Amino acid sequence: MTKKRFSSSSLQHHFWLGSKIVISFSIFLCVYALLRLHSQSKLQSSSEVRDAAAAVFVRRSTEPFSGNPKISFLFLARRNLPLDFLWQSFFQNADAGNFSIYIHSTPGFVFDESTTRCSFFYGRQLSMSVQVAWGESSMIEAEQLLLRAALLDPANQHFVLLSDSCVPLYNFSYTYNYVTSSSKSFVDSFLDVKEGRYNPKMSPTIPKAKWRKGSQWITLIRKHAEVAVADDIVFPVFQRYCKRRPALDLKEMQTPRQVLQKEHNCIPDEHYMQTLLAMSELEGEVERRTLTYTLWNHSTNEMEIKGWHPITFEYANASPKDIKHIKGINHIYYDTEYRTEWCRSNSTSVPCFLFARKFSRGAAMRLLSEGVVGSFDAASLLS
Repeated sequence: MTKKRFSSSSLQHHFWLGSKIVISFSIFLCVYALLRLHSQSKLQSSSEVRDAAAAVFVRRSTEPFSGNPKISFLFLARRNLPLDFLWQSFFQNADAGNFSIYIHSTPGFVFDESTTRCSFFYGRQLSMSVQVAWGESSMIEAEQLLLRAALLDPANQHFVLLSDSCVPLYNFSYTYNYVTSSSKSFVDSFLDVKEGRYNPKMSPTIPKAKWRKGSQWITLIRKHAEVAVADDIVFPVFQRYCKRRPALDLKEMQTPRQVLQKEHNCIPDEHYMQTLLAMSELEGEVERRTLTYTLWNHSTNEMEIKGWHPITFEYANASPKDIKHIKGINHIYYDTEYRTEWCRSNSTSVPCFLFARKFSRGAAMRLLSEGVVGSFDAASLLS
């Protein structure tokens, strides 16, 4: 049998060939890893923020509390709070020991003398925040961050979530007594039977029988706030299966209705808290209504994008008569359940709404000038 012999140059050639293959493969792995890191950067970043906040919450949320309960006002802002002058009037005559303020804004935005006219907002932005997009699960992440931050103060016993276009309809004293006299949360919640937002892939983690819909603008008691921040079961399912359908180009579609029927259009913040409390068997501890009034555009054309958003109150439709109408509402009818929710707080009949949205700056100025919230000097806005 003839033995093969390799020359020195042949061995050297094979060595360099093998080295090139190893180096090329290593470069490929590095590039692949970088691409993976880039594609997951948003999710990883928000996950790190959420985990860091959760760690602090676990250490400090169990501190004992005694004394007057605080209402924690949680503002979910796109950047600044344009109606700050109205909230300055709302908080200025309040006892500082009866409330706290937390603001989730775009990462890096700071509330100080140069960015807000409300001194109560100074420095109240969260140190950790996420980039929020409407109709995405990042909205829920922002809400959870607000709740976690507020839960660090044992005195915070009630948690009111507000948008940057919300206005108070009453003074602080009335609002405080209304909220703190109730032992329940106020969460608009009803059966969602008309729209195809429930994705069967959510089952069995989220059974269809527990699927709920309602307003994002909630008021929670401390027990329910703790349930929300401790959740690591329902939220991951929402992240995966509850997503907003991309806007449709109707001009390019011949049968838009068929497309709508095939795709789920799930808005996470309109379902999450309602479904979570239902799954936690806590609906008996909830007034199933929101404290924030919204006037929706009931378009006859289901395909109109503007029909998805609430009407904005301008100066003209924020008259005393308009506000009196909102304050006079004492019940809400839910047609999917054939249920009339008479507005009560601890069995006492009360107006349904303490807040309203969406209000423009002009409408908010009119509320102040009409004395709805407090005294107002219009010249102060020009200084």
